[in-house]
Amino acid sequence: MDNRGCYSEEQAEKLSFIKQNEITIADIMNSEIPMKDKRWWFINACEMTTKNRIDLALILARVVLPIYENKYPNDKRVRECLDAIDDFNAGKITRDDLLAKRRDAAYAADAADADADADAAAAAYAVAYGAYAADAADAAAYAADADAADAAYKKAFITAVIKFFEDNKINLN
Repeated sequence: MDNRGCYSEEQAEKLSFIKQNEITIADIMNSEIPMKDKRWWFINACEMTTKNRIDLALILARVVLPIYENKYPNDKRVRECLDAIDDFNAGKITRDDLLAKRRDAAYAADAADADADADAAAAAYAVAYGAYAADAADAAAYAADADAADAAYKKAFITAVIKFFEDNKINLN
């Protein structure tokens, strides 16, 4: 009950997983709660380091990248940004090179937003700002839960979160 977020005690009591002796991230991610609330739990109620948050944000950005690429198949700026993050982390490019790719991806997100395609913009935003874990995870969760996102994106998002937590042995607080 200490980590119920904005849920009242009464609302929390109705959740399918709340009466279990032990609650896992899989219980939460596979539950009936909305994606935005699932995101709150894995960002705010889990023992994650800053590096964990960044790594997870990048994984989730890759999950929702196809939402953007399906809408804008000829625009490579968003994918190039993710590749640049990998290259930067591997010491292959400079910080200035990375910032240029992020700026390009941010422009892609702005263009999608101007095109009234919030889902694709959220996916692009998740990539462009992948190193800012909470914001990127928010954007990825929004993109995965958007009307245009089919069940495959939601399932891939949930699967990626669960796998990340299991692989990194991260627990709920």
